[in-house]
Amino acid sequence: MSRRAFFAVALPGLFGMAFFAGNASAQLAARKAGDWVGVLESPQRIAGQKVGDVLAKLDLRPGMVVADIGAGSGLFTRALAKAVSPGGTVYAVDIQQDLLDYINQRDEQEHIQNVKTVLGEFSDPKVPARNVDLALINDVLHHIENRAAYLKALGTYIKNSGRIAIIEMNKDDPNTAHKNQPELLVSRQDIDGWMSDAGFRQIQEFPDLFPGTKWFLIYGKK
Repeated sequence: MSRRAFFAVALPGLFGMAFFAGNASAQLAARKAGDWVGVLESPQRIAGQKVGDVLAKLDLRPGMVVADIGAGSGLFTRALAKAVSPGGTVYAVDIQQDLLDYINQRDEQEHIQNVKTVLGEFSDPKVPARNVDLALINDVLHHIENRAAYLKALGTYIKNSGRIAIIEMNKDDPNTAHKNQPELLVSRQDIDGWMSDAGFRQIQEFPDLFPGTKWFLIYGKK
């Protein structure tokens, strides 16, 4: 699945980058890639994503295999790639080929050689490996149509000692971007339930990084 909604933008109404909507086979809240790159790479959004702070919590080491789910413009992809170098690999997963093309272009310009772009499907990220140490789902889960099935599929690519990190907007935040779009709101209980069904349990939480606005949760296999 690609980033049907990419990374949630720190601006109201701009969460989600690339997921399609409109019929049963599509993701929710779609926009074209060209409409998103400028937003996703804006200084305001980059500051709101707190990339450095997030990576510091993920315990990344050289040689790790990471999947960036809903990679969008690759903001986290590039940072993850540097964090697991040398010897590590980052799979940048998205459902829009033009966004993956953008990531490839940026990686070439910045001489980043350990990123592999992956055209995912709506119900399956299609990661070409079963040894993923960490999957990151940043501000994307609410844009996935069949969240339970997607998370179950994602779990099959994670190694036994691997983790899934989920950063997702808090539906109880009165200023949340999608307060008038209930289909784009998920509860903490829903996330825990879907992850449990996928064979995972919560092992860490970082409530102070995005206080009141987002959950930052880490799950490991049961």
